Amino acid sequence: MIGAGFNFFRDSRRLRRPLHLLGTSNRSRGSVLIIVMWICLGLVALTLYFASSMSSELRAADNRGAEVASRQAIAGATRYATYILKQYAVAGAVPDLDNYKAEAVSVGDASFWFIGRATDSQQLQRQTSVQNQPYFALVDESSKLNLNTATTAMIQALPLPDMTPDFAAAIVAWRSANSANAQTQDAILSQLNPPRHNKGARYETVDELRLINGASLDLLVGEDTNRNGVLDPNEDDGELSAPRDDQNGQLLAGLLEYVTVYSSQPTTSATGTRRTNVTTLTTPQARNTLTQLLVTRGITQPRAQQMMARITNTTVITSVADFMVTTQVTASEFALIHTDLTAATAAAPGLINVNTASEAVLTCIPGIGANSAATLVAYRSAHQEELTSMAWLVAAGLSLANIRRAGPYITDQSYQFSADIAAVGPNGRGYCREKIFFDVSTGTPRIVNRQDLTAFGWALGTSVKRTLNGTKDI
Repeated sequence: MIGAGFNFFRDSRRLRRPLHLLGTSNRSRGSVLIIVMWICLGLVALTLYFASSMSSELRAADNRGAEVASRQAIAGATRYATYILKQYAVAGAVPDLDNYKAEAVSVGDASFWFIGRATDSQQLQRQTSVQNQPYFALVDESSKLNLNTATTAMIQALPLPDMTPDFAAAIVAWRSANSANAQTQDAILSQLNPPRHNKGARYETVDELRLINGASLDLLVGEDTNRNGVLDPNEDDGELSAPRDDQNGQLLAGLLEYVTVYSSQPTTSATGTRRTNVTTLTTPQARNTLTQLLVTRGITQPRAQQMMARITNTTVITSVADFMVTTQVTASEFALIHTDLTAATAAAPGLINVNTASEAVLTCIPGIGANSAATLVAYRSAHQEELTSMAWLVAAGLSLANIRRAGPYITDQSYQFSADIAAVGPNGRGYCREKIFFDVSTGTPRIVNRQDLTAFGWALGTSVKRTLNGTKDI
């Protein structure tokens, strides 16, 4: 009874508590629930944040790994280019594309391409199949004008709408030390911001053209901002995206497309044998020595003597092409001996290979010009089998007088090449690009310069990009 009374007393006291205190316990539990929910929400947010961060790190690591793979692909491509030149760039020959692979060459999980320039017949074939896609091959540097030897008139003859006589003269002045034009350019350059001096020495790279007064990107690269030799979509859309272009469907190339600083022809063979200097045949002894060489190369004694009889003690021969015209050597005979001849006492820089030069470059050569360049390109395209030397110039209709005039500027051999290598890593990622210049004049290819072109952007065209996008976006 006492316990029951106590419980009744306790319950009666609870009934007498104020109404605003009756739900305190429930509200406390509700507050705890809300706090717990906020904590859970925070934990979920942290989990999502760290998951996103880890996903970004994973993607970044994947991209870094892909770039490493593509850089290693470029290293492999460099060794492959060295092998190609060692095997096929022999005695001034240009490697035939049938002898090597130049596109989508696998190196592990990565692939590389040699971004090149097509010869005439190859360009025609490509234009009928895949329009405005890069051509893939090694590039002959002797197919271009050499900035260290080209005259002002030759540079000005390039088909560039922004080329002016003053800028062409400034290009030549840059390599000149004491000429009046060089002094004038030095005075102009010293007034620029920042001021600088005229170099007064040979060009070491074509990018030195950026330092010359009057240089602009429009003049140097034209519409080809990624320097791959074709018109990409962003280079043919007017002002929708950089660069600004005329949207006419035709690539307007810049000066850098046509010039080099590396072309040079040695006066010795790969074995170290001295070539015969055709400018020194004014003595009977020199002519007899050359006669014996001709016989050694497979020309009969009577025929060799007949050829040498056309050269006298007073005959002035200025070039190998002049020798070819003077001796009236046939194309088959000249192909046997042309690598044994030179017209210089030291390595001759800047000779242009007429077998690989573009129409624009041929136009710049004295004795050829715009009138004959197109004719020569058309003949060359239709008679690829005759390009064993420069003797085809006669069959193509170039007059003997013009061949003599062009002689000091031309050759039919090449000893410097460039490999413009673009590589892509696994899953289409890690794109990178390097341009590597080789010299094979000693018989063993050696690298003389290399340049990273990755920053110029994608240069493999839309077809390769679509193929790679079949796995993942680049």
